[in-house]
Amino acid sequence: MPSYVTVNLDITNRAMYDDYVAAVIPLLNKHHAEIVAADYAAKTLEGASRDVCVILRFASEAAAMDWYMDPDYEPLKQMRFAATSNATLMLGQGFEASTAVPE
Repeated sequence: MPSYVTVNLDITNRAMYDDYVAAVIPLLNKHHAEIVAADYAAKTLEGASRDVCVILRFASEAAAMDWYMDPDYEPLKQMRFAATSNATLMLGQGFEASTAVPE
């Protein structure tokens, strides 16, 4: 079942954040992630507004965790931490009708 990583954050250092994005894309490709959405102007319907909203699709939760725990990602995480604030990353399972709550 696919899994999704959602990212919402504020950019505090745009140049460093742009460097992070350029460096993380090859790592996402390595883990066969799909960038479903990446928006610098997402409309906030509820909650606090953030500068960036990203949704990543992975083949499974294990694939998402393999990306997140990849040793090559550690220095990139540090770069993201230094370039952003108010970050929230969430890992969620895709929805399949067969897993819906019975009526």
